[in-house]
Amino acid sequence: MSNQTKFYINGEWVEPSTTDTLDVINPATEQAIGPVAMGGLADVDRAVEAAAAAFESFSQSSKEDRVALLERIIAAYMGRMDEVAAAISEEMGAPLGLAKAAQAPAGLGHFMTTLSVLKDFEFEEDIGTSRVIREPAGVCGFITPWNWPLNQIACKVAPALAAGCTMVLKPSEVAPFNAILFAEIMDDAGVPAGVFNLVNGDGPTVGAAISSHPKIDMVSFTGSTRAGIEVARNAAPTVKRVAQELGGKSANIILDDADFALSISRDVFGMCTNSGQSCNAPTRMLVPDSRMDEAAAIAKGAAEQVKVGDPNAADTTIGPVVSDVQYEKIQNLIQKGIDEGATLECGGTGRPDGLNAGYFVKPTVFSHVTNDMSIAQEEIFGPVLSLIGYADDDDAVRIANDTVYGLSGYISAGDPERARKVARRIRTGNIHLNGAPVDQQSPFGGYKQSGNGREWGRYGFEEFLEVKSILGYNA
Repeated sequence: MSNQTKFYINGEWVEPSTTDTLDVINPATEQAIGPVAMGGLADVDRAVEAAAAAFESFSQSSKEDRVALLERIIAAYMGRMDEVAAAISEEMGAPLGLAKAAQAPAGLGHFMTTLSVLKDFEFEEDIGTSRVIREPAGVCGFITPWNWPLNQIACKVAPALAAGCTMVLKPSEVAPFNAILFAEIMDDAGVPAGVFNLVNGDGPTVGAAISSHPKIDMVSFTGSTRAGIEVARNAAPTVKRVAQELGGKSANIILDDADFALSISRDVFGMCTNSGQSCNAPTRMLVPDSRMDEAAAIAKGAAEQVKVGDPNAADTTIGPVVSDVQYEKIQNLIQKGIDEGATLECGGTGRPDGLNAGYFVKPTVFSHVTNDMSIAQEEIFGPVLSLIGYADDDDAVRIANDTVYGLSGYISAGDPERARKVARRIRTGNIHLNGAPVDQQSPFGGYKQSGNGREWGRYGFEEFLEVKSILGYNA
């Protein structure tokens, strides 16, 4: 990849201001794939200046112009889907099948959804004698993670472009090559110079410079709650708009009239998808106290069917977790679960049998977990399930809400109306009923320490708009 040690600024691939690089590691082999440049403050300044200059004209572009731009990006993206999927698989460990079926298409899906929203969106309305106008929020800074990298990039970039914003992107330095391919796609599609800019680097340097920059009007961050707090702190002195999609510890309530075999097996596989590295993963499974052993047996049986292995192998269900840091964190939390008295049904510490290299984690199921244990409260970000017992529906709701997080939730029930009633009581931004998949047209985001603001679809698009009232316009 010829541009992996360059940045994309003002429509050109440019040399960084520093000579610092970081080796990107393939988590399946623990071997370096290649270096990525690590930027500094001068690179951020250069990118922001380009975005600010481009905003003058791009913010005034017509809806028709931006529709045509999104259509060109979609066409260019479709032409490089296989490259994007291969890069994601290699640098963050997703099975190639998952990268091709979900990781790469997720980014394309956000552009297609945003295009549909833009075509039908009304930017102006009259209220009494006033004209209310929705305008682009300004220059945006985006800081994105490694776990669903193109999904998180596209769900910010697409609506920002559609709104008329310009932007500077800092992707995760752990998995940056897919973002470089994305920048090439943007260039191929003819995005005007300065509208989209890419600077690689780490959070304490480039991320902090973006979130604190006085010429950035809005920062959108996806990542851990700990890092999100730093982003908000850095953004506060300039009173910029901050949107955050942070951590989660989603409850998955299996009501007593649900089909246990179907629901539990399905949701164990769902929890393990992407090696458990999804902020909305259903990692706390709540089951009736009286049926704990039955639920544990089903969950164990499902987890034992999850094949951990080479991301390029056709029969692999999950690959490695992304890094040695993530691997050690998961191992420590699994050990905490054992030490704090949860029952280990399957999995545990160490690599799966036959895997002597790579950051591979055993699919792990704990039963008889109480909600005050570390594995029930901390975001593990690995294929680790906690089975927690509840007495009745009220108790299930209480336990589900007993967390600092509120990103997602899951409910399975035989009676759909019962599931709907319970869903309304859960303090979380998303609820999946009976295995319903994600919906890119519906808003995605969290309550409490899972963040603020919404992404995806019309709600995500509106995050990038300011509202102006022109009084007496129709007097």
